[in-house]
Amino acid sequence: MNGSKSESAERPELETQRLWLRPFAMKDADDVQRICGDREIAANTRRIEHPYPAGAAAVWIEQHEGFWQQGRAVVFAICLKDRPGVVGAIGLELDSENHHAELGYWVEDVHRGNGYASEAAESVIRFGLGQLGLHRIFAHHMLRNPGSGRVMIKAGMVREGMLRGHYRKWGVFEDVVVYGVLGSDLASD
Repeated sequence: MNGSKSESAERPELETQRLWLRPFAMKDADDVQRICGDREIAANTRRIEHPYPAGAAAVWIEQHEGFWQQGRAVVFAICLKDRPGVVGAIGLELDSENHHAELGYWVEDVHRGNGYASEAAESVIRFGLGQLGLHRIFAHHMLRNPGSGRVMIKAGMVREGMLRGHYRKWGVFEDVVVYGVLGSDLASD
């Protein structure tokens, strides 16, 4: 974005008070396969299928290095500092032409409601607006999933509006609520 990432740059890691956000590794494929097999994860995300195809987690993880090197995306495994394994995923889909990115995330159902998604999102937003030099980060959630909106607000995003019938998920046109944050918003903190 700001030209600071070289072609050989290693994928970043971030730490928060309770979380370690690190690149996914192939050892995480079983966790991802299990978590993404949850119908609720699929129902509330745009791209995850249900049933989640066998081997899809490994294919997805294998793509991350290329996405980073090409400047297309950065994806982090959400891990708790005090226990092994993956509890979720968070990332930015980068648009270098417009200096913005779309934030996306999911958290395993047994770990929802603990503030992990908000904590991870705040860290990734600061990374994107700071280290990557993005101008704007945006995210959306389906109207029927207000918990995701609470995550975005806690992470410092502002509700910007609603897009009616914007995505088609399992044959239903879904309304989505859009949130955003600008680098200048954080500068005024």
